[in-house]
Amino acid sequence: MKQILKINHVGLRVRSLEAARRFYEKIGFKFLAGPIGPEPVAIMEHPSGININFILNASEDTPPANLLMDIAAKHTGFTHIALEVDELRAVEREIHAAGIEITERVSLPSGAEFFFVRDPDGNVLEFHQPA
Repeated sequence: MKQILKINHVGLRVRSLEAARRFYEKIGFKFLAGPIGPEPVAIMEHPSGININFILNASEDTPPANLLMDIAAKHTGFTHIALEVDELRAVEREIHAAGIEITERVSLPSGAEFFFVRDPDGNVLEFHQPA
């Protein structure tokens, strides 16, 4: 389909708007609106134009483990969001200063480098610097 232009937003189901908002503000997202709608949803956006919709109906008894990443069975589904950056080392310093744990680092033979973090609900974010 030639009509598809870009990803409009990513939807993440979260347990707490307050916890999600604090985390995503640390990495530069700004709160726009919410809760709104029947789900309900809250919206945050990064100055780069990346938009995240937090779906605010997660069960409180949801286990902290990420179903797609933390169990032996490999279920289908989106496993992470990759955010492209131009200075990975600078991003890493900001992540450390924000008190966010880096869970894995990878360097590819091509020269690409990236690392992963998790939000309060266990959703995985990748910060990726291409070769």
